[in-house]
Amino acid sequence: MIMKQNQEYSLFLLGLLENSAEQQSLDWLEQKVSKIKDASSPTGFFLAFSQASRFFSKDPLKLSDAKKNKAVQLVEGFDPSHWNLLQSARTYLLLHLNLEQEDWLEAVNQLFETGDLYEQAALYAALPLLPFQEELLPRAIDGCRTNMTLVFDAIALNNPFPRRNFPELNWNQLVLKAIFMQRPLYQIQGLEERRNRALAEIASDFAHERWAAGRNVMPELWRLVVPFMNDQYLADLRQVLSSTDSLEQEGGALALYQSDFAPAKALLADFPDLLTQVESGEITWEKIGIEFQNSRV
Repeated sequence: MIMKQNQEYSLFLLGLLENSAEQQSLDWLEQKVSKIKDASSPTGFFLAFSQASRFFSKDPLKLSDAKKNKAVQLVEGFDPSHWNLLQSARTYLLLHLNLEQEDWLEAVNQLFETGDLYEQAALYAALPLLPFQEELLPRAIDGCRTNMTLVFDAIALNNPFPRRNFPELNWNQLVLKAIFMQRPLYQIQGLEERRNRALAEIASDFAHERWAAGRNVMPELWRLVVPFMNDQYLADLRQVLSSTDSLEQEGGALALYQSDFAPAKALLADFPDLLTQVESGEITWEKIGIEFQNSRV
């Protein structure tokens, strides 16, 4: 089954590369794969994984709607529209590493530990396509501890692996780290379905710490408290709506609107302009997230 899946993923990635990469690069890739898949040692794989940067650029992949749909059919949540040529080529090489489980895990973990920034990012982004996912879970959790944005984003954003595999504690740590690093929460897959009371409390506590330090709170944070709205979170959002920052107000208004807590509806009614914008669909979490990220550039 693993070999069959690897073949399907490999063919898909090769098709994407063939749409954008030069023939010389594709020829090099196939030469390396022919050696890697029959080798009993990972030495050649390590070398090819590193050398791939000489043949493939960091230009984004070109995906048609049909290819995007095919990606989701292969792995739920798989979205290579955020990938580039280099990391796709490296993942293609990785899918041809044909070793027994223990040797395969040893080789991949070695690469996680010794790879440069872009090599690590490629590995974390590739996790949903890799075999032995249960065994790779500790490595994925460890990846969320990094302060390197490129590496953190590879595991936390647009990646279905955490949603499917992270225990609640580690999931909450991932989301909190994304808030601390001010990464776009709307790009975390499964954010709404995996909201929980502990995470809502963590988000509120974090907001209070920011306010005590005289700092603003990223507006997407309030998405986490929606299903657990109570008097405490209502007081938080009353403060948010009094902000002079329009994005903060929008985040607070959207959280109130999506809550089933009756006092939340009553509070939002006191802000008819915001209510109208929410009801019309003018305010969404994605819009808020994008504008917040743009404001930080």
